[in-house]
Amino acid sequence: MTTSSTSARPEIHPLPGHGAEDVVVLTDGPHEGSVLSGTEDGAIFRLSHDGRRIDRVAHTGGRPLGLELHPDGRLLVCDARRGLLRVDLATGDVEQVVHEVGGREMVFCNNAAIASDGTVWFSDSSTRFSIEQWKDDFVQDTRTGRLLRLDPSGEVSVVLDGLAFANGVALAADESFVVVAETGGRTLVRHWITGERAGTRDLLVDDLPGYPDNIARGSDGLIWVAIASPRDPVVERLQQSPPWLRRQVTRIPQPLQPKPARTCRVQAYDDTGRLVHDHDLPAEGFHMATGVREHDGAVWIGSLLEPAVAVLRR
Repeated sequence: MTTSSTSARPEIHPLPGHGAEDVVVLTDGPHEGSVLSGTEDGAIFRLSHDGRRIDRVAHTGGRPLGLELHPDGRLLVCDARRGLLRVDLATGDVEQVVHEVGGREMVFCNNAAIASDGTVWFSDSSTRFSIEQWKDDFVQDTRTGRLLRLDPSGEVSVVLDGLAFANGVALAADESFVVVAETGGRTLVRHWITGERAGTRDLLVDDLPGYPDNIARGSDGLIWVAIASPRDPVVERLQQSPPWLRRQVTRIPQPLQPKPARTCRVQAYDDTGRLVHDHDLPAEGFHMATGVREHDGAVWIGSLLEPAVAVLRR
């Protein structure tokens, strides 16, 4: 398989809310092919595959980020303020599943992947800063991010900690490993679940061209990665500076702080860490890709900032 790239313009489909951070595609039922996304006001919207119909199907009461289809037919939602939720798409009912770990409230639940046995692997980006202060955690490089596991029994455990802003989560095709995007490190960290390397960690991908956000396995078998912003040498120098200086930078007025460059880029890797697709798209009408989902050749993209989702039809 050769690496492909494109600079084609994606279709942009507006939503009645800002910050459609992640996307997931319904794969069966009466709304098959429709796309779900959550916005900063707590709403979950369903967008028809052609973008012509939009329905609000639920409200989490928080800030929905990562979305996954649960085996029981409900929607699993990583809510930055409320933790791990399950949402009944037919009724809009919301169940809070995990809101604390080890007796301590989660403050930044972010993304998840669900194994065939119902085990949920999910990320907690920071134990110090909430989503409103994500830049603080990023610049201060707190490395308090975690990869968590929710067993079908209901037991929650910490699988990895010390991560530089834990973000997107995806499983190997054979579920032999789980991958978590380490945004601050520009890496995809792999934790082995089965085999002779079970319980160990390494890197599936090192030195990404930018800061990864959500990741997801596509219908093409690849792990798709949203690159929210290109590598910023200034930010990386700050991350290596003394802690007092990093704290001072996050206290200066927002207009003077480092800003993500305007970009819209998604990539896809196979289970060996080989780059297969690299789509660096025009960012005039849609930028800061934070969620990505490939389904039947279409690549759907969410954004933490935009009041819309985009789709690249290849």
